[in-house]
This record gives sequence, structure tokens and C-alpha cells, in this order.
Amino acid sequence: MGGLIQPTPVVEEPNSSRRTIVIAVVVVMAIAIVMALLLRSQPKNASGPPPYAANLKLSDFKMSAAENFVGATVSYVDGTITNSGAKTVTHAMVQVNFKDDMGQVAQREQIPLQVLKTDGPYPEAVDFRVAPLGPGQSKAFRLTFESISAQWNHQYPEIQVTDVTVK
Repeated sequence: MGGLIQPTPVVEEPNSSRRTIVIAVVVVMAIAIVMALLLRSQPKNASGPPPYAANLKLSDFKMSAAENFVGATVSYVDGTITNSGAKTVTHAMVQVNFKDDMGQVAQREQIPLQVLKTDGPYPEAVDFRVAPLGPGQSKAFRLTFESISAQWNHQYPEIQVTDVTVK
């Protein structure tokens, strides 16, 4: 007890900032994994076109173009659709693929197939709800495109029925 004061031993605490960083990284990773699982979209149905689409035959394709009232060129694909099935078609969607010179898809459009109603002063493209396609019937159809890619090879596009509503 010689008057010297003994220093109290200092206990070093482990670096708490390192522990905080590790915990934060683990929490962020857990949140990212949970969000990825929750937001993961269901795989698209890769089974192909609807079963009734096999009963619809597209033929007699003709392409044309016209200038609209504002000076832009509008392109048309006309043809005939035949319903060889036993049901009445009330709606149909098609996927149209315009290819380039290399055979690659230059433009892909998903549009409703419309039949041509010819009882007025000019042919008018209308939906199947207005003019359903009965079993065994054939009707003229028209697809309208406001613009087509400049890479298009000017050959007939591939047209595939992707959705059909029947009654």
C-alpha cells in the first residue's frame, strides 16, 4: 500500500461495429431472398396454342399498304380463316412475326384477328363478337399494322393463333 494506485484492468470489448455490419448484411440478404421468392413469376404456359386453334386454318394471304389521312403508311395482311371445328369462334388473337433477311424476328405483334364485314360501303374489320365464325364457315380477315420494322424482309409474316374463345 505504498500509495501507488493500481490501475483497474480495462476489459476490451469486441469491435461492435464489425458485428453490426455482419448482421446488416445477413438481414439484407435474407430480405432479398424472401423478395425473390415472393416476386418470382409463374412460368408461362409453354404448351403452345390453345387446343381449338388446330381447327382454325388461315390461308389466301395478301398484303397491301395504304396511306392514312395523316400521311403515314398503314400495312394490311388479308386472308381467309376457316373454322373446321364444331364450335362457334367469338374471339381470336394471333401472333405475327415479321422476319429480317437473316431469318430473325424483326418485329413481333400480338393482335386480335378481325373479320371483314363487307355489307357496307367499304370493307370494315370487326371483332368476332360482332360477326362470329360458326362451325364449317370461312370468312375474310384483316390484320392492320400502323408501322413495320425497317429490317423486315418484305416476305409474308408468320401468323399463329395464340388465343381462341368459343361457344
